[in-house]
Amino acid sequence: MAGTVQRPSSPAISPIVDRILDTGQLSRWEYLQLVTTMLSDYKVTEEERSYINRVLDERQMGRLQWIS
Repeated sequence: MAGTVQRPSSPAISPIVDRILDTGQLSRWEYLQLVTTMLSDYKVTEEERSYINRVLDERQMGRLQWIS
């Protein structure tokens, strides 16, 4: 996967994003969590936003599979 994005320090986001990028699989619950976090704009740093965007971009390009 092209580019390097700094991993955020947030304990809520980091484990989810790490698992998604490591496995190439995304559950609908995880997707909902990430999108809700982005849209809530609640203490989301630019670093975290960039990290979440990477997952959303990977999904949009078809590089991540949906899992149950």
